[in-house]
Amino acid sequence: MILKEKTILITGGASGIGMEAARQFLEIGAKVIITGRNEEKLNAVKKLYPQLITIKSDAGNESDAIALFNQVKALGGIDILYNNAGVGVAPLNLGIPNDKHLEGAIYEMEVNYLGIIRLNNLFMEMLQSRRESAIVNTTSILSIVPSLLEATYSASKTALSFYTKSLRKHLEIINSRVKVFELLPPLVATEMTVARNDKKISTEELVKALILGLEKDQYTIRVGDTKLVYILNRFFPKLTFGLINPKKANQYLNHN
Repeated sequence: MILKEKTILITGGASGIGMEAARQFLEIGAKVIITGRNEEKLNAVKKLYPQLITIKSDAGNESDAIALFNQVKALGGIDILYNNAGVGVAPLNLGIPNDKHLEGAIYEMEVNYLGIIRLNNLFMEMLQSRRESAIVNTTSILSIVPSLLEATYSASKTALSFYTKSLRKHLEIINSRVKVFELLPPLVATEMTVARNDKKISTEELVKALILGLEKDQYTIRVGDTKLVYILNRFFPKLTFGLINPKKANQYLNHN
């Protein structure tokens, strides 16, 4: 896929992976639009990269999604929709009755899964009209093996992974030109993971792998430890589950 001169919409682009993606896409000659919920963060990114177009929008909000579509359409449309925005709630022991389980799960599913389907539906006709276009959905290493500490987050990413594979096949059946990519990051060094001491990769490394995968039309882009986990889980699922969920996870749940 040729990325130069493409117009790319990145949700959750005001920090972390999204901001780094915006930087690298700009470097290769793409036009970039980013969204985010925090206007101050959007303004700060705009100061760093004046070429960016920024739009305040909540990825999990229906009215925001419709308004976003209308604004993007007025700007001339996009070639690539990069569904990067994602949320996670604090770890909860699902074995102990707690209303927060459901609240957290609804929040994660609304942003990480349902909000992406909503945006894809809104932008599909626009993307279909382009000579070469794509949807990029960010799932996770946890869509392969679930985390005990991020159970409902893992579930939301697994739902998105299955949807992504099905969407790709559906578009192939109707001879659509829209390409569907799945990005599966391992643990990435962002604000969301700052308190964790586990092995992490940088946002720069992740986005480099994403761009290489897009350019090669590699529809499933596994990065870093995700490659190893994918292979190990096929042959040694119990071992792989233990690697994702070391004893310290059990200790945390026992004390909370």
